[in-house]
Amino acid sequence: MQELNDGPIAAVDPGASVAELREALTRARRQLHDLGEGGEPVQTARLLLDVAEPLLGLGQNEEAWQHAREAFSVFVDYEQWQDAVEAAEILYQTEQPGSVSALGQGIWLAVTFPVKAHSTVTLLNYVIDETPPDSDGAAVAAMAAHYIAGLRTEGEERESLTFLTTQMIARVARRHRGIEDQETLEVWIEMLQLNDVPELLKRLALIIDVMVGDKWWFDRDALRARLPVN
Repeated sequence: MQELNDGPIAAVDPGASVAELREALTRARRQLHDLGEGGEPVQTARLLLDVAEPLLGLGQNEEAWQHAREAFSVFVDYEQWQDAVEAAEILYQTEQPGSVSALGQGIWLAVTFPVKAHSTVTLLNYVIDETPPDSDGAAVAAMAAHYIAGLRTEGEERESLTFLTTQMIARVARRHRGIEDQETLEVWIEMLQLNDVPELLKRLALIIDVMVGDKWWFDRDALRARLPVN
């Protein structure tokens, strides 16, 4: 599943050297400084993320969190859902006290609004990493990822992404019940009601509630009201 671990943000090469990260950080800080206080908020927030990513790569996680957290709020305020989801991923990767909450909020946005399927799958894959092997939560996350991949993609992209999400499901089934064959996998999916989409999304919502607790940074009802169909 390495393809999912690089994340959706491409401002810095995941394999960049320390020197390259420092150069990227210097460049991003200069651009942020040059933009000044009169810059358009979304543009400023994107530059904050450009600063946060090399900071993360350099191990300056607390400072990366501060920049990404500020950017996240701007993106939500201006309905830049894709950017908000990418900010949430950086916040999760900083491994700060609020990182799991940030991941949960990013997933809520990614499922609720039509962001890129790959970004949604990436965040749901982190849930699998966060949950114990015997937890049903990983199964819910994997199946939700598969559902989103099929819903929001087509053609070669769908083929590629659903192949990855199928691997996610198989990996979870293997560690959950030691399942190795397709027939048993299908029984397991039926047993856990993972193919019931409304029920699946309800269970995912419960998982998100556990991840976030009472630390929501936005009003979910207010955001739902912005959807074309409520």
